[in-house]
Formats: sequence, structure tokens, C-alpha cells
Amino acid sequence: MAVQSLPLREASIQYRLLYQYLLLLEQYPILTKSVTSGILSALGNLLSQILEARKKDQNDASGKEIDTVGALRYAIYGLFVTGPVSHYFYQLMEMWMPTTDPYCLVKRLLLDRLVFAPGFLLIFYLVMNILEAKGWNNFVKKIQASYWSALKMNWRVWTPFQFININFVPVQFRVLFANIIALFWYAYLATVRK
Repeated sequence: MAVQSLPLREASIQYRLLYQYLLLLEQYPILTKSVTSGILSALGNLLSQILEARKKDQNDASGKEIDTVGALRYAIYGLFVTGPVSHYFYQLMEMWMPTTDPYCLVKRLLLDRLVFAPGFLLIFYLVMNILEAKGWNNFVKKIQASYWSALKMNWRVWTPFQFININFVPVQFRVLFANIIALFWYAYLATVRK
């Protein structure tokens, strides 16, 4: 019995969106990953703001309005830093440590956790400081006050997800997988940076 497929226009909206995303990912991989990173980074910041507002409401404190400029900063960071940098990092990792390497699982995780994560977190602090138009002294103070605790939390939270991501998720979906986890991670970072 022959199997017939439905025309795309008759498929569900979720299927059509997924199809469109996969098509864009194939045709424009860096741009697609960058835009996705920007959107999910902004959503992570908005999530953080909503959680903070709820916490203040429970403590009978006056809640503040949503900081759209803050969400825009996260969108810019995701668009211009997270998307492209992550894309190239995962591509290079595939070349440097192919799956044929008997220790690739461990090597990839060590590279990601001990080299990429500390550097990427430092870049996050630097870019956010620049986007907030704050001086070098403010950057140094924030690094001294919260970088080490944020890095330790990064290692705790991200290590199992990155182990799965860099070893079992197809390379073209790694940025998306990390962005979904980052949605909650940026919510955490936004609260510790304050």
C-alpha cells in the first residue's frame, strides 16, 4: 500500500514551523542560529524579570515594570555573540575531536567546560558591561563579585547538558539545544549580575 504525504499547507502549524526552521537552518545556518539565540536570550532575560517581579510581589514590595532595554541587550548578545561563536565552536570541535577519537567524549567535555565556558562567561560579562555603557571599574567589580560563583554554577548546571549536547546532539542542532537550556541560564545570570 502506497503512503501518501499531505501537502505542506495542510500540515499542522507546528510541523510547518519546524519545516521552515529546518529549511532556514540548512540555507542560512549562522544567521538562523544567531536570530534564534537572540530571541531565546531575550526571553531568558524577560523570564528573569518576571520571576523577580513575582518574588517582590510575594514580599509586598512594589514590583517594577519590565525592562525592555535589558531584554534588548540580551537579544543583541545572543544575535551577535552566542549564535555565531557557538556555531563556530561546535564546528571546530567536530574537526578537532572527531567521533573516531577513542577519548572524544571526555576531550570534548573538558574543552567545553575548562576552556570555552570560562571564556564565554567572561565575554558575557564584558559585552553586557559595554551594552550597559558602564566603565572598566564596574566591569572589574562585577567580575570580582560574581564571576567565580557564576562559573561554578555554570559547571554544575551546564555540564550534564553539554555532555549530551556535544556528544549526542547532531552538530546542526547544538546551538538550538544550548539556547533552550540557556533560556533558563540567562534568567539565572540576570539575577546574579544585579
